[in-house]
Amino acid sequence: MKEYRTEQIRNVVLLGHGGTGKTSLAEAAFFSSGGNSRMGKVEDGTTASDFEPDEIKRKISLSLALIPCEWDGHKINIIDTPGYSDFVGEVKSGIRAADIGAIVVDAVAGVQVGTEMAWRNADEARLPRVIFINRMDRENANFGQALQNLQERYGKKVAPLALPIGAQDSFSGVINLIEMKAYMGEKGAPAEVPGEMADAAASAREQLVEAVAEADDDLLAKYLDGEEPTADELTAALKKGTAEGAVYPVFAGSSTKNIGISKFLDALVADCPSPADVAPRAAKSASGEEQLKADAGGPLAALVFKTSADQFVGRLTYLRVVSGTLKGDSHVWNANQSADERVGQLILLKGKTQDHAPSLAAGDIGAVAKLAHTVTGDTLCTKEHAVTLPPLAFPKPPFNIAVTPKGKGDVDKLGPSLHRIAEEDPTLYVHRDETTGETIISGMGETHVEVAAEKMKRKFGVEVDLHPPKVPYRETVTSRVDSEYIHKKQTGGHGQYARVAIIVEPNKGGGFEFVDKVVGGAVPRNYIPAVEKGVHEALNEGALAHFPMVDIRVTLVDGKEHPVDSSEMAFKLAGSQALKQGALRANPVLLEPVVTMQIRVPEANTGDVMSDLNGKRAKVHGMSPEGGGLTVIDAEAPLAEVLRYATDLRSITQGRGSFEMQFDHYDEVPAHIAQKVIAEAQKAREAVHA
Repeated sequence: MKEYRTEQIRNVVLLGHGGTGKTSLAEAAFFSSGGNSRMGKVEDGTTASDFEPDEIKRKISLSLALIPCEWDGHKINIIDTPGYSDFVGEVKSGIRAADIGAIVVDAVAGVQVGTEMAWRNADEARLPRVIFINRMDRENANFGQALQNLQERYGKKVAPLALPIGAQDSFSGVINLIEMKAYMGEKGAPAEVPGEMADAAASAREQLVEAVAEADDDLLAKYLDGEEPTADELTAALKKGTAEGAVYPVFAGSSTKNIGISKFLDALVADCPSPADVAPRAAKSASGEEQLKADAGGPLAALVFKTSADQFVGRLTYLRVVSGTLKGDSHVWNANQSADERVGQLILLKGKTQDHAPSLAAGDIGAVAKLAHTVTGDTLCTKEHAVTLPPLAFPKPPFNIAVTPKGKGDVDKLGPSLHRIAEEDPTLYVHRDETTGETIISGMGETHVEVAAEKMKRKFGVEVDLHPPKVPYRETVTSRVDSEYIHKKQTGGHGQYARVAIIVEPNKGGGFEFVDKVVGGAVPRNYIPAVEKGVHEALNEGALAHFPMVDIRVTLVDGKEHPVDSSEMAFKLAGSQALKQGALRANPVLLEPVVTMQIRVPEANTGDVMSDLNGKRAKVHGMSPEGGGLTVIDAEAPLAEVLRYATDLRSITQGRGSFEMQFDHYDEVPAHIAQKVIAEAQKAREAVHA
């Protein structure tokens, strides 16, 4: 593939609901531009962008893929992203690398959950966008209905740039509303608009002119004077309006029939911004903040937007050159890690196949293999002109699951494999729960974590079991008791002797506190630390179900030593047993972790979500409206009740809801629930010791 100047590059990320044909659209574009000799199919597992075994098996995209298309002297970097919400991290990465988003909409279903999510993600990134109404050949396809659906949701900025000729079985081509020409089939020559569609085309063009005129003062003045803009004037104003997010042009086509694709590619070149057309990007340097233009002659700055583990080349770093020119076989400076990196060959990814380039100009996208220190979000630059671009922002993963190695051979490989998987995917977080001793994977949902486990098996040969994490229950006491224990043992020679008297009482919210109130040397000073150590160790196993004890004050008030048989070990054991026996009599209770939750749901789902929360022993502290028809619910709930809340909320809201959750405090478990927890803990303990 030849080198391209910044002005010749278009970076387009495909966004939308799962199953709308994003991957098929990328495939059709790749085929139409000569990238493939035949067009692959998702159903057959033969597309360029869905090449991972898991994607072929599930028939959905699981990660972003780069599909560069050479078209009319330009390079269009198409970034195909997953539509399933569990893989939103890939979407966020793709958006950060792009200059324009193409929202792919099903001609039958219209605006769906994934459409709304894609639009919201593009809004957050202030990403200009176009819309491609796909699958016009399907039964019940209705361009007019889908367009109306979009305009009702997103306003009159949504304007048709193309009009389909026919629909369903009779879909045969598209009308370009700037040229007012018809294009039949895959690569039909321009022809006159069919007579029966002349009125519809004129009306649609009027919508386009109105929308574009709103974004361009000169065109608006001409329009108000009743003058018809020329095709060149309309194209220039449309390109400006699209870049500014003032117009959302709409295309029509069928990616599987490859109809409307060539005109879509034409429009990406003619009507969409190049990297040189977008606003400079802010970066931080030693002298403060500076604005980086997409200038191949400027200072080097490249943003790493994805990292993956390739079984052949090792770590693969995907990057977008924001400023300057990145050259192969060179050294760069990682400003985030303060480390030198050697860049070998520059890789141009075409799905699973690779090409190479001597350099990448500002605005271009490529990859580098085997960088030692670089991770997603880092900036590569020169040491002499070190800058950092804003890091990528990813949502906090709400779904937690415990992972254990399946066999003995997997134990040693588990840690490194989890680390490499998490390195690839910033929305996966791996940590060890110090209380339960479990290794926890946090992800965006059940499917997300299952795919990560499948990937570990395939890439690193590690098999794991996934199961719900244990709830880190605690125990405490609610009454004050006196407790005494005498440790006495005689086995010949020196024996063991220590007497300890303590007071055990609640210390709500104060954690563990040890108080020494011994008088008269009843317990020698050198043995008191041993008593405290024994008490502290006894906290690890509570009286009810062997959960750790918290919020307890232990006061050492008396004791006795033996001049020969006493020792630190004897006093440690006496202190431990004194607490264990005292806790049994101090009305122990079970405590459970309580989390705070901030839940965002569509207004229409608020009632169902509230009802579900009530069934989870949650307390709702407030509700407030948020833009876009959303309601924010602030609540708290026992962790045990919301371990699978990511799955529950998706089911209730059809994927429209989102939430954040964090630990807040411990609270007493209701008696009837505590009995079940204690019984289950006892059963599990017996099974371990059987």
